[in-house]
Amino acid sequence: MRHSERHRTHRTGWLRAAVLGANDGIVSTASLVLGVAAAGAETRGVLIAGVAGLVAGAMSMAAGEYVSVSSQADTERADLARERRELTADPAQEHTELTAIYVKRGLDAKLASSVASQLMQHDALGAHARDELGISDTLAAKPVQAALASAGTFAVGAALPLVMILLLPVSALLWGVAGSSLLFLALLGFLAARVGGSPVSSSVLRVTFWGALAMALTAGVGALFGVAA
Repeated sequence: MRHSERHRTHRTGWLRAAVLGANDGIVSTASLVLGVAAAGAETRGVLIAGVAGLVAGAMSMAAGEYVSVSSQADTERADLARERRELTADPAQEHTELTAIYVKRGLDAKLASSVASQLMQHDALGAHARDELGISDTLAAKPVQAALASAGTFAVGAALPLVMILLLPVSALLWGVAGSSLLFLALLGFLAARVGGSPVSSSVLRVTFWGALAMALTAGVGALFGVAA
C-alpha cells in the first residue's frame, strides 16, 4: 500500500516572507492611516499618506529581504566553497567527519562509515552540505524569491486599508479602518496557519494582538499631535 506524506518544510522560505510582507503591509499602512486621520486630516490627505506608505513600504521590504537573504546566500556559498576545497585536499578526513555525524545520529561505526562512503561516492559535496553544514535545496536562501514575495504581499496587505478609506465616510474612518484591518489580520493568521500546518488559534491571536497594539499607539500619537496643533 502506497503511503504519501505531505510535509510543509519546503514552504518555509516563501511563506515566512509572504506572511511578514502581508502583515507589515496591513499593520504599517493601517497604523499610518489611523495616525494621520486621528490628527484631523481630510480623506484626501489620509489616502495620499496611505499610498505613499504602500510604495515606500513595498520597496523597503523588497530591498530589506533581498539584502538580508543575499547575505545568507553569500555565507552558504562561502561554506560550500570551503567544503569543496577540503574534500579535494583531504577526502579521508572529510569521510571521518561524515562518519562521526552518522554515529551521533544513532548508527554503529561500521554502518556509519559505509553510509558515508556511499553518499560521498554519489555526491560528496551534497552529503557534506546537507549533513555537516545544514544546507539543502529546500532550505537554501533564495534572495529574489524572498524579495518578490515580501514586496508583493506587502502591497496586497497595504491595499486593504486603502480600499476602506475609499469606501468609508470620514466620520467612520478611524473605527472602520481599525476594525477591518484587525479582520484582515485575523484572516492572514488563519491562512498562514493552514498553509504552514500550525495551530490556527495561536496564529490568529498573535497577529491581531500586535496589529491592534501598533494601530492603537499610532492613533494615540496622531490624536496627541492633532490636539496640540
